[in-house]
Amino acid sequence: MISQSPLRGILLKCLSVMVFTIMASLIKATSEDGLGVPPGQQVFFRSFFAVPVILLWLAWRHELGVGLKTFRPMGHFYRGIIGTAAMGLGFWALALLPFPEVTAIGYAAPLLTVIFAAMFLNENVRLFRLSMVALGMAGVMIVLSPRITTGSEIGYKESLGAMVTLAGAACTALAQIFVRKLVQEERTSAIVFWFSITSTLLSLLTIPFDWVMPDAGTAALLVTIGLLGGLGQILLTSAYRFADASLVAPFEYVSMLLALAIGWFVFDEAPTLVMLAGAALVITAGILIIWRERQLGLERTRQRKAMTPQG
Repeated sequence: MISQSPLRGILLKCLSVMVFTIMASLIKATSEDGLGVPPGQQVFFRSFFAVPVILLWLAWRHELGVGLKTFRPMGHFYRGIIGTAAMGLGFWALALLPFPEVTAIGYAAPLLTVIFAAMFLNENVRLFRLSMVALGMAGVMIVLSPRITTGSEIGYKESLGAMVTLAGAACTALAQIFVRKLVQEERTSAIVFWFSITSTLLSLLTIPFDWVMPDAGTAALLVTIGLLGGLGQILLTSAYRFADASLVAPFEYVSMLLALAIGWFVFDEAPTLVMLAGAALVITAGILIIWRERQLGLERTRQRKAMTPQG
């Protein structure tokens, strides 16, 4: 049993967000809009080179045997299909839209997860959560609005990017539904490992779609993407081992600050007031949902303690 250490959990969560944000910036830099690498090839490098990092981590924790054991191989496969689609769409979006906008629209994923959980898992969704989902989706639409009302040639690319980003967020939410089912029987390490294997194999199907032979510098960046992906996943998993999910989850929104900074200083992408306003609504809705779930969790704990026989 690992003792709780909230500060360590928060630190690990923030580090994982930083690692994933840097990884995303490298994906944008190597994309078809940058160095010409297509999304399917990026997915391959992101997945394949994450595997040795995960294996080394499991070996270090002496969990290599039990960590990879699975009771639901087809569950991993189905999750892998939708998760790989989410990854590919997200990578494609980074080639089409500014970095901060992709990040802001991507925050729709946890909101959509609430809806999908009610639809597919029969979870009870109260009025407060539905109201916050509506508020967050309104923020997403505000971010999307300039991209779906433009008729120019450049506007077409940006409109496509907006739709691709939103589709990626929907796939991410669906993948979370599969994960919620898997965690009932599977270890987190097995879910992470088998997803990396599945997405590696599925990405190979995109070889006919304009894969390129990268030069040494581009290849190094692509390998780094995979290594950072594996490291980020380890940091994220470790964060939830040391602190409650409701405590560390809000720190996901640190990625917005990092995305704004990287977009401004690296890609020369200035955020618009419309994008910032929409992102603020989405973040507010997300944080309020997490806060409300934490309050309900504390109330359920108090009720269980009150019902426990004393003596």
